Amino acid sequence: MSEINLTVAAARALHLAAQDMLAPRRRRASKADVLAAIRRMGMLQIDTISVVARSPYLVLWSRLGDYEPGWLDELLAEGKLFEYWAHEACFLPIEDYALYRHRMLDPEAMGWKYSARWMRERAEEVAKLLAHVRTHGPVRSSDFERSDGKGGGWWEWKPEKRTLEVLFTAGELMIARRHNFQRIYDLAERVHPEWHDSRMPPLDEVRRSFVLHTVRALGLAKAAWIPDYHRTRRPHPDPARMADEGLLLRARVDGWDDPVYIHPDHAQLAHEAMAGRLAPRLTTLLSPFDPIVWDRRRALELFGFDYRLECYTPAEKRRYGYFTLPILRRGALVGRIDAKAHRKAGEFELRGIHLEPGVRISARLVEDVAGAVQRCARWHGCPQVRVNHGAMDSSSGRLGAAFDAAGTISAA
Repeated sequence: MSEINLTVAAARALHLAAQDMLAPRRRRASKADVLAAIRRMGMLQIDTISVVARSPYLVLWSRLGDYEPGWLDELLAEGKLFEYWAHEACFLPIEDYALYRHRMLDPEAMGWKYSARWMRERAEEVAKLLAHVRTHGPVRSSDFERSDGKGGGWWEWKPEKRTLEVLFTAGELMIARRHNFQRIYDLAERVHPEWHDSRMPPLDEVRRSFVLHTVRALGLAKAAWIPDYHRTRRPHPDPARMADEGLLLRARVDGWDDPVYIHPDHAQLAHEAMAGRLAPRLTTLLSPFDPIVWDRRRALELFGFDYRLECYTPAEKRRYGYFTLPILRRGALVGRIDAKAHRKAGEFELRGIHLEPGVRISARLVEDVAGAVQRCARWHGCPQVRVNHGAMDSSSGRLGAAFDAAGTISAA
């Protein structure tokens, strides 16, 4: 095939096509679509912040539109997904279990996620907990009462919770299912009885598979982007060498010094992008933990979007808001919205709206963004959308005022 040379706009379109974020869906999503979306991304990151829908559910909504969030929980309980550390804690396709087994067998390399000292000094307690699970079945951390008088963040987990987590990181326990988003732990051999370590591929093969999976999920990737996706450790396979072997395709993006790599599965898409035939039409809101933006450097290099999550920043030092949702509009990241779902009141509050420098407010932009906000609000069970002008700066207020003028969203 001919050499692939892409404009930045075409590179963005290829990336969005690979993530299934190029155009709005034409049909209502099914449970099979949830699994397909996770397979396409390679993983679905888990986060518990619920100021709007928890991140894994929101990431799926951005791709699928209205769908039943319970399908994600069902797929986990059915064994089509499993949980483990990938980019961070993630839902993963069960067929990829073999790729993560090496991490489970070397848990000390997982940093804070595992404590060899804890396992050594509390060996008797660990053995008792495992015996309890083996005899009595799956457990939740809430099944155990706190007896040390502490409480708070992960560093103050009660002992049983810490033991469950280190056993999970070591692959001895798996997450059988979730109830109200709380993990339910069971023995790995009961959750994934088909697995045996004789099926484990060599580590070098796993490392190369992670490269291939990443490049396919991203549509195109600089070499420097690849390790972050699965949080792989050195030594990293050289994508240039893999391209020499025919496992990847090389391409160029206008104005970039470094080459990019494309999975052969996306060769046709790449040529369509080069010819200008991939036209992004989707406008939606993204989770901060969406693969499109979770690598802040990649978001800046590919979209010119400088994004930081500020929920862990003191309120007085926040620039945009607690949990801002990037706005993806027709192939560009044009701004961010600080939102909160007041579910009992049926109200979706916009506490801040910030457009990127140079983004021009037009009737079409107002229509696109307001439509995305309204769809997101309805999916949250919040038919009323309220723009909180009192909490906005002048930049935020421009789009809020445009919403008011267009009569698309109510104000307060």
